Amino acid sequence: MRHSSGRPYSSTDSKPFQRGDWRVIRDLLPYLLEYRLRVVLALTCLIAAKFANLGIPILMKRLIDALNINESSPHALLVVPIGLIVAYGLLRISAALFTELRESLFARVTQNAVRKVALQVFEHLHSLALSFHLARQTGGVSRDIERGARGIQSLISYSLYSILPTLIEFCLVLGYFAYSYNYWFAVITLSALVLYIAFTVVVTEWRTHFRRTMNDMDSRANQKAIDSLLNFETVKYFGNEAFEAKRYDDNLARYQVAAVKSQKSLAVLNLGQQIIIAVGLMLILWRAMIGVVNGTMTLGDLVLVNTLMIQLYIPLNFLGVIYREIKQALTDMDRMFSLLNTDKEIADAPNATPLNINNYAHGPEVRFEHVSFHYEAKREILRNVSFNIPAGTITAVVGQSGAGKSTLARLLFRFYDAQSGKILIDGQNIQDVQQASLRKTIGIVPQDTVLFNDTIGYNIAYGNPLASLEEVYEAARAAQIDGFIKLLPDGYETQVGERGLKLSGGEKQRVAIARTLLKKPAMLIFDEATSALDSKTERAFQEELLGLAKNRTTLIIAHRLSTIVHADQILVMDDGQIVERGTHLELLAANGRYAEMWKIQEHASVD
Repeated sequence: MRHSSGRPYSSTDSKPFQRGDWRVIRDLLPYLLEYRLRVVLALTCLIAAKFANLGIPILMKRLIDALNINESSPHALLVVPIGLIVAYGLLRISAALFTELRESLFARVTQNAVRKVALQVFEHLHSLALSFHLARQTGGVSRDIERGARGIQSLISYSLYSILPTLIEFCLVLGYFAYSYNYWFAVITLSALVLYIAFTVVVTEWRTHFRRTMNDMDSRANQKAIDSLLNFETVKYFGNEAFEAKRYDDNLARYQVAAVKSQKSLAVLNLGQQIIIAVGLMLILWRAMIGVVNGTMTLGDLVLVNTLMIQLYIPLNFLGVIYREIKQALTDMDRMFSLLNTDKEIADAPNATPLNINNYAHGPEVRFEHVSFHYEAKREILRNVSFNIPAGTITAVVGQSGAGKSTLARLLFRFYDAQSGKILIDGQNIQDVQQASLRKTIGIVPQDTVLFNDTIGYNIAYGNPLASLEEVYEAARAAQIDGFIKLLPDGYETQVGERGLKLSGGEKQRVAIARTLLKKPAMLIFDEATSALDSKTERAFQEELLGLAKNRTTLIIAHRLSTIVHADQILVMDDGQIVERGTHLELLAANGRYAEMWKIQEHASVD
């Protein structure tokens, strides 16, 4: 799957901070700058904390130099300036205080960015075309959102709390060395740091592909696991538990190999870093000892130089991990922002207006005018289809599987747009109106009903979350499911399970019918909506359907012809075209395709 920038959806960059990385940072900045004052205050606290941190060893130096320790003088400690001790304690408290203030101030900024981006991606996913969701890997997409949100926190945490403080402290230490001591101290410190960073970046880039492999294998294993668990019944039907476990384990084994290589390469990185730090410290101490010997430096200066270097190198010990995590965070955020940049395909026109229904209580008129459509260019589904559904009437569409019946409903609901021709509702081209108003007007009961893993009451009320309990009960009665629900121990609070698997096919369809009726649309579409109902319930629902259709325009896509004998108009489709049209009696009298289908189903019912 590719997003609008043309880059692969799963792409990752291994070079240090490429243009794509800066683009991700640029995409994130607007979310952070919503709290400009907090950002400024947090950065101010950061700088103040680093100044206090630098002042601590400097005060320690002065304390050491102020001590005139002489065994013959038991009162030597009395010469220690009490003011320096107090200042030392205040500096330590200040460093901790400014650090905690920084984190406290920036917490809201970070969490607001995570929330806003995650919500925007979630809303965007719901706005994408059906084609994207049919091709998606649910587990992979959910992991991308999860990692992207975590990546924002990681990027802010590592950059604001590790990288930026270290850079500020490094500049302060270099400045202090250059101002207070021999220039060699600054040269050694700078050289060691440059060599350390260069080595860390090179080795970390070498290690990056191991991490990328680990993440890819983790995503694939997660996709296989979720797909297998969602299809739990199918796995059981064919006894393929071992096969599914092997598919899952294959990805875990690849993950294990990459993880072992990553750990070994980490050992190389850590060893090299420690060697560079040790050499730098030895050279600094050597220069300091020379200064003490020749009298240009005091014992306090020796302690100060050593303390500053250790204080500077401690955060550098984690530079490799931090750099790798920042790169990984940028990669994860890029994948999430790629979702955000995925083309909607089916989008409202810039000048789209709300759909206006002439008489909502009577239903709209629907017209298909020379509509042609294909999912793939080599296979045309609809071929120049034209028909009219008068307002407030029932039109049924029948035909063999693959004839294009369900595609009519998908086009009418704008899951897809036709390649040619027009679909009009009360004279308005549906491509010129707002999708929200169009979909509010139409209620669909699909052939394959999927329910939320919640209660029956919740699933029915989903048709109109603002509906009252009485309206929910009324919709359940109209769908012939109220009696069944009342027999359940928990009634409307009964849990339906994942995708509604605790209910039978017929029960799920009746719940779907109820929630569609609760929506109270001006137009109803039933796509094989009674295929899982028993004969008694189906007959009862047919009678109810006739009452509902009096006030709505209704399109029924059916396989069982007995369910549509009362339709005002029946369209017979074959190979993407309408080959016959008329009422039930007219089509039987014509003795054509419909009559042939009727005879076959009559014989089947008798058998």
